[in-house]
Amino acid sequence: MTPDPVTVVRGATLSRWPRADEIGDVVVIDGRIAAIGPCLDAPIGASTVDAGGLRLAPGFIDLQINGSHGIDVASSPHRIGALAAVLPAHGVTSFLPTVVSSTAQVVDAAIDAVAEFVTCPGGAERATVLGLHLEGPFLAPARRGAHRPEHLAEVGSVDIERWTRANGVRMVTLAPELPGAVELIGRLVEAGVTVAAGHTDATYEQMTAATDAGLTGVTHLFNAMAGLHHREPGVVGAALDDTRLVAGLIVDGHHLHPAAVRLAFGRLGVERTVLVSDAIAAAGLADGDHMLGDVAVRTTGGVATTTSGVLAGSVVSLDDAVRRLCEFTGCAPAAAIATVTSTPAALLGEPARGRLAVGAVADLVLLDGIADVVATMISGRWWGDTAWSRPARRC
Repeated sequence: MTPDPVTVVRGATLSRWPRADEIGDVVVIDGRIAAIGPCLDAPIGASTVDAGGLRLAPGFIDLQINGSHGIDVASSPHRIGALAAVLPAHGVTSFLPTVVSSTAQVVDAAIDAVAEFVTCPGGAERATVLGLHLEGPFLAPARRGAHRPEHLAEVGSVDIERWTRANGVRMVTLAPELPGAVELIGRLVEAGVTVAAGHTDATYEQMTAATDAGLTGVTHLFNAMAGLHHREPGVVGAALDDTRLVAGLIVDGHHLHPAAVRLAFGRLGVERTVLVSDAIAAAGLADGDHMLGDVAVRTTGGVATTTSGVLAGSVVSLDDAVRRLCEFTGCAPAAAIATVTSTPAALLGEPARGRLAVGAVADLVLLDGIADVVATMISGRWWGDTAWSRPARRC
């Protein structure tokens, strides 16, 4: 087996929120960050990269992505590897392939497919599959959005024995107000699964009970849920008020008004905001007809909807979402980057990812401007065409 390369990235602006930006070097050995600091000595045999004028950040983590570039996770779980192979172009080094409400057979096939990638990581040629995100089927019918009504289910009517972290299920989105949901949350959390509220009409009190049971996330805040009301704060109010909750935002310019993004981010802060793409197979392709699971979707002007006009995921990439968050809120690039790195890593319980720190997995991305991807490193190896080597300047 070819030994892992030793790499020194020199002179980059280091993105280590909440620390201030600083210029420094990063040494990567055996797929991990071995040293960080100014003008570090290069180990013998190390390759060096001059990153002067560029930002070095942890690799991006997408917790909700249904597909991209013609690949749909729900209908073609065997193509998860192909999806993983295109995401590093957008700085994504790890992700949760997401399955919308589907039949039990589809879910089982997705669990089987994900298990292969979780146990056999792809190395530098593709992003790491951290596990599966099951969005449904335990959702509120009135808030189902693009999910097919016949695929929704009552708690207890579906066999969830395989829904464990050991089997590759890492996140489940459900409606906490459904009968039996609070007990299900506790069971899933015990199995190592992160649970989020979504497609829900839960009251503030129901959200509190769910959070007490172990719920920690809110899926695409504001979308597919009741709005904030002064006498019934609901899911939105709970997400903004309860510091135990981390909320996902789809910042594509369509799902949320910029003012809503500012209000949410201003209240949640970096540590409780996770940007997700919620991308579908149409992402990266021209406008036209596509599928989200077994739901027909049409994209027009960058907006994906069902035939009845309901929003059906997005076509945004995670790097574009980072740029839009900076544009809408005026936040620093390092703050926006943290919402796709350290915050999702913490929500998933992945302390070795999402950080520029000694000992962390060397999933890295070099950025120009706010978030224009120049090069992506996965577990210490440069991905694809970004495997370049600018001659390094001397300190």
